[in-house]
Amino acid sequence: MSDAELVGQALAGEQRAYEQLVRRWSPRVMAVCHARVGRADAADDLAQEALLRALRSLRTLADPSKFGPWISGIAVRACLDWLKSGQRGEVSLSAISAAEERVSLGHRTVSEEAERRESIRELMEEVQRLPLAYREVLMLYYYDDCTYQELADMLGVSAATINARLTKARQMLREKLSGCHEL
Repeated sequence: MSDAELVGQALAGEQRAYEQLVRRWSPRVMAVCHARVGRADAADDLAQEALLRALRSLRTLADPSKFGPWISGIAVRACLDWLKSGQRGEVSLSAISAAEERVSLGHRTVSEEAERRESIRELMEEVQRLPLAYREVLMLYYYDDCTYQELADMLGVSAATINARLTKARQMLREKLSGCHEL
């Protein structure tokens, strides 16, 4: 079922239609938020905020077939609002405890897990240092497993530009991370 059909059903009061839109678009909304704010706990809250704002203002959507770009724009605005507010420095205790609960060593030793976490931390720090255009396309590509054309349509650029940005972002990360490990 298309986005336009689901939007029409949601506007007619069909709750399941909006739930389908949320399932379809929440990974992309999450990626947009994470790319903008750089914190998983805040990105999750902001994605929820964007989805709620979209539900409340669904009647204002001029072209229901453009639901994806429309909700991505709402996510960007939610992030900008948050960044302008004083909340960005806060980390809730529930976010910390939830993160601790998700950690599972499995078959790794404590030192292997510590090394893995350090590598991920280094990678995410470098991703956050990338210019927004590169960081955004990288996060959207890996969070949502989009095609180049889907990303191009969402960001309003060509698929070739997406390819160039991803290539450049990966190159920048390789250079930064190889430099870190050579020290």
